[in-house]
Amino acid sequence: MGFNCGIVGLPNVGKSTLFNALTATQAAQAANYPFCTIEPNVGRVAVPDPRLDKIAAIGGSAKIIPTQLEFVDIAGLVKGASKGEGLGNQFLGNIRATDAILHVLRCFENGDITHVEGSIDPVRDAEIITTELMLSDLESLEKQAENWRKKAKQGDKEAVARVPVMEKAIAALSAGKPARTCTLTADEKPVFDGLQLLTAKPVLYVCNVDEASASTGNEFTKRVAEMAAKEHAEYVIISANIEAEVAQLAPEEQKEFLATMGLEEPGLNKVIRKGYAVLGLLTFFTVGPKEARAWTVHKGAKAPQAAGAIHTDFERGFIRAETIAYDDFVALGGEVAAREHGKLRQEGKEYLVHDGDIFHFKFNV
Repeated sequence: MGFNCGIVGLPNVGKSTLFNALTATQAAQAANYPFCTIEPNVGRVAVPDPRLDKIAAIGGSAKIIPTQLEFVDIAGLVKGASKGEGLGNQFLGNIRATDAILHVLRCFENGDITHVEGSIDPVRDAEIITTELMLSDLESLEKQAENWRKKAKQGDKEAVARVPVMEKAIAALSAGKPARTCTLTADEKPVFDGLQLLTAKPVLYVCNVDEASASTGNEFTKRVAEMAAKEHAEYVIISANIEAEVAQLAPEEQKEFLATMGLEEPGLNKVIRKGYAVLGLLTFFTVGPKEARAWTVHKGAKAPQAAGAIHTDFERGFIRAETIAYDDFVALGGEVAAREHGKLRQEGKEYLVHDGDIFHFKFNV
């Protein structure tokens, strides 16, 4: 099961530099001109989780396998992208294929790096791209709407369910609001998800600052924080240049370098964790002598779905899940003691997965 975040932003805001640092590669060409990244670059990164190291040590695991997130570096959008300006249509299609949006905003001054709008204003930049995504969504819905309305009048069940949801989205977009602001019932949510709207995707604002502002932020990031609060969105502050330098250092040198910058950990760790959070994901673990492994499911997943994340046969033939909470596993020193103290539970098909659960699945195929 893969989950990915599309890195978007205006040209020259640091998207490709961030992508290179995230994936510790130079796969994305970082250059001081628009559209240098013509095809989306894709990289997978491990989600930092110190819990995995602890359970591996307790379980005597030979291998440690973290869960991963995929990042897609999408070329810079410009005003008019929804009408095909720049390479708009292609880029919007690339965004549509992602699960969440990491919106990189330039929050630094540098006369050597041109800004496509001629000045630094991260809130304006965010509005430019959000507007283009909304226009693209609105155009897509309006093209489809009349045909679906006709089908609904004829009694088509799918259309009867779909049209009210489309009308809600059209109303929100027409009022200048992203589709994700729509209020939906439980029945409407799957229909809404099926519309595949760009502005329905969760957003994480990434404030790219100069090195001096990496630990404290600046006036630009304060404005982004205010914008994010109004939108009930998340934001993080990083310096893509610092992250690019850190990515080239050996692990033992990274901590010392970050300390000189007043930082406790790479900013990328925050980006990955926040990206994981905005996707609505949680982690569960399996542990044994061969390996300790982290797995990913959506919040609200039940035990059989967690089993299915490992192998479809596990979900199909699910019988039960032997479950230990992470805190109990660590406090008692492993599975044997957890079982002796009654902390190993037998959970059935309706059990909701909790973040940090350690599972052993029983199944029959």
